Amino acid sequence: MSTTKDLEQSREERLSLRRKRTVLETRAKIMAETRRFFEERGFLAVETPVRIPVAALEDYIEAESSGDCWLRTSPEFHMKRLLAAGYERIYQLGPCFRPGEKGRRHNPEFTMLEWYRCNSDWRQLGLDMTELVQALAEQCLGRKQVDFRGHRLDFNAPWPEMTVEEAFHKFANAQVDECCANGSFEQVLVEQVEPNLGLDKPLFLTEYPLACSGLSRAFPDRPNRVERWELYVSGLELANACTELTDAVEQERRFEVSTELRRREGRPLYGIDMPFLSAMKLGMPVCAGTAVGMDRLVMLLTNAEEISQVLAFPG
Repeated sequence: MSTTKDLEQSREERLSLRRKRTVLETRAKIMAETRRFFEERGFLAVETPVRIPVAALEDYIEAESSGDCWLRTSPEFHMKRLLAAGYERIYQLGPCFRPGEKGRRHNPEFTMLEWYRCNSDWRQLGLDMTELVQALAEQCLGRKQVDFRGHRLDFNAPWPEMTVEEAFHKFANAQVDECCANGSFEQVLVEQVEPNLGLDKPLFLTEYPLACSGLSRAFPDRPNRVERWELYVSGLELANACTELTDAVEQERRFEVSTELRRREGRPLYGIDMPFLSAMKLGMPVCAGTAVGMDRLVMLLTNAEEISQVLAFPG
């Protein structure tokens, strides 16, 4: 039976949903235009399981349990199994889950866009990302400039780049490899580096250390750096992309290193996704993939201060 408190909460929710109508309509248009963008370029829309038997081993990400399974933090491993089976261009828009990530920029349940290209690399994905953001801004807003978090952002190409090593030196007076070794890499990145990135134009932060990039391909001449970028706008991470590691032996070794690190730190042990690893062993094409937080992209295009403003029912 509804209490007075329940009714008052329902009234507040109704008012909130009415205030969000314009933003939610823009969100719907962004999602529709995103699908059109990829379909026009020959990408196949795919759907993969949300509830998975083995959680992905990712350095700074924890998974949420669901009975004897896990809620996916990303659709990456299933999508790569599709690549291994001969699907050359695929994309997916769907829910992902990361417990404990709640705040102005995070919601435990969020919408992820991922796309993959065979016979491609991280540089092509940078072009894709630039074209996607420009297309969404033009189709949904009618312009290539937006105001966001107190900054006027210009989406016209080219977008600047900065290596992780350059950014750590410039903004934190820190050495990347030293931060990886002492476990402070993520803290330095989030607290000292990220707030300075992409204040006038979107910025690609590039060439991440291998130590925090377990699924990315290393540069042939620099085995401790990988072909990876993250895109920042006004200090907000929007996307993550890389040329994918396709060597099954090296991938298994990295999984074992991640598992041992989790064991030492007392973090949950997820095991290794053997169907994914077996697919790699049978042959994985050269490929590259991108992940985009769509709620954050909607924030950018609607000048929202908090992620809750672009979700009908935030967690």
